[in-house]
Amino acid sequence: MPNRATVYRMVLPDHTCPFGVRAKALLEDAGYEVDDKVLTTREEVDRFQEEQGVATTPQVFIDGQRIGGSEDVERHLRGG
Repeated sequence: MPNRATVYRMVLPDHTCPFGVRAKALLEDAGYEVDDKVLTTREEVDRFQEEQGVATTPQVFIDGQRIGGSEDVERHLRGG
């Protein structure tokens, strides 16, 4: 059974968050099956951040546990 991760990342009409792209790529390179949840409006981003109590995107979840952003994912994948 493949490892699964969910990535919530911002892709607005005038801006694609490079950290979200990086987090998704890191997970895919590590063999994760990624459920890519794209937030396409500022309102979606703001609502997600408020609901999760976070200040930034992307936010990555593995096995239902929030790992955090791209740097957190990198640390997690290194085993730290």
